[in-house]
Amino acid sequence: MAHSHLAEQSGASLRTPILRGVVFGGLSVVAPLGFWWLDQATVHALSIALIAAVYVGFAVADGRPKVLVVETLVALVFVVLAAAAVTETAWLLVVAYTAHGVKDLWQHRTHFVANTWWWPPFCLTVDWIVAAILVIEITAGVAFHSR
Repeated sequence: MAHSHLAEQSGASLRTPILRGVVFGGLSVVAPLGFWWLDQATVHALSIALIAAVYVGFAVADGRPKVLVVETLVALVFVVLAAAAVTETAWLLVVAYTAHGVKDLWQHRTHFVANTWWWPPFCLTVDWIVAAILVIEITAGVAFHSR
């Protein structure tokens, strides 16, 4: 059965990207264990920069120059925020993940980048799960920087 645009917006069709976001969010939280030689802050900074850059790829596929410029500038802001989080407070990672989730919510509501109906709910779920767990880790005293 073919999905209409309205079906794509329904709760049932969003269930799959959200559930996948829960799984991927959980994996993202433990990702620093796979990069034991890097500070946890560095791994999360690389992750948020990569997550933000995905929209640049979607903007290229969209094909509109305005969308490409806007998404490239937004990704650049997240790269700068991530770079600051490498040496500064881990709270910047919480800000970055939370802000990117807000950006995902905006994208979901506006469809600024075409043909991404499934990505924003997936990515928002990942972003906010990671942000919430980072808050717990920071307040529990987990070290994000070894130096």
